[in-house]
Amino acid sequence: METRTVVAEFIGTAMLVLFGVGSLVLAGDYINALGISLAFGFTLIAIAYAFGRVSGCHINPAVTLGVLLAKRIDIRTAVEYWIAQFVGAIVGAAVLFLVAKQVPRLQTAGAFGSNGYGVRSPVGLGAGGAFLAEVLLTFLLVFVFLTVTRSVVLVGVEPVPVGLAYAAANLVGIPLTWASVNPARSFGPAIFAGGDALGQLWLFIVAPLVGGVLAAVVHRFTHLRPEGQVEREQAHPPPEAGPWGRLRGGHRPEAGGPETKGPEAA
Repeated sequence: METRTVVAEFIGTAMLVLFGVGSLVLAGDYINALGISLAFGFTLIAIAYAFGRVSGCHINPAVTLGVLLAKRIDIRTAVEYWIAQFVGAIVGAAVLFLVAKQVPRLQTAGAFGSNGYGVRSPVGLGAGGAFLAEVLLTFLLVFVFLTVTRSVVLVGVEPVPVGLAYAAANLVGIPLTWASVNPARSFGPAIFAGGDALGQLWLFIVAPLVGGVLAAVVHRFTHLRPEGQVEREQAHPPPEAGPWGRLRGGHRPEAGGPETKGPEAA
C-alpha cells in the first residue's frame, strides 16, 4: 500500500465533507444554492491543488471507479482509495457534527446535509427522478475528470474544469436531491442524520457509481484511440509541411506529384 496516497484520499475526502457539506449545514440559509455549489467547487479545486500530485485527488468513489475502468489504476489501489474515502467522509462528518452542536437551535437530526428524494427532496422529486439525476450529474463530473487528465495525477490547470463541473453539478442537483454526486459525501452525513437519511442512502451510493461507469464507457469511445493506432502513427508520421503548405520535396499535399513552378520558384 502506498501510504501517502491513501492518507491524501482520507484527508481530502474529510475536508470536502467538512467544508462542502459544512457550507450547507452551517451557512445554507445565508448563501443559498449558488453559494453552496461554489463552496463545493472551490473546495475541490483547492484540495486538488494540494493532493492532485499525490493521489490524483479522486476523493469520490465514483471517480475512482471511472479511473479504474479506464485502466489507470489497479483494483487493489481502487479498494484502498474507497476505504480511505469512506473513512475520511465519516471523520469529516463527525468533526462537522461537533461544530454544528455548538450552534444554538441548529437542527441536525434527520437532515445534517444529507441527500434525499420524495418528501426529503426540496422539489419533491421521486426515487426514479432522483436516480436519473444523480447518474447524469455524476456522469458530468467523472467524464470531465477522465477527459482533462491523462494519468493518475491531477496537475496544472486540470483541477479548475473538474471543480467547475462539480460546482455545476451541485447547482443543478441541490434543488433536486441536495446533490450527492459522491457516495462518500452522502455516507458520512447520513450516519449522523439517521432516520430516513439512512433509509434512502442506497440510491446515493448506487446512482453515482452507475454514473461513473457510464462516464468511463463514453470516454472510451470518444477519447481513447483504437489499439495499435498510436504505434502506427509513430511508425508512419505525416510528412512535414514546408512554406505555403508544400510538402518537403516540392509536392503539394493535394496534388500528389511534382508541383508546377510559379513565379515565386524562380
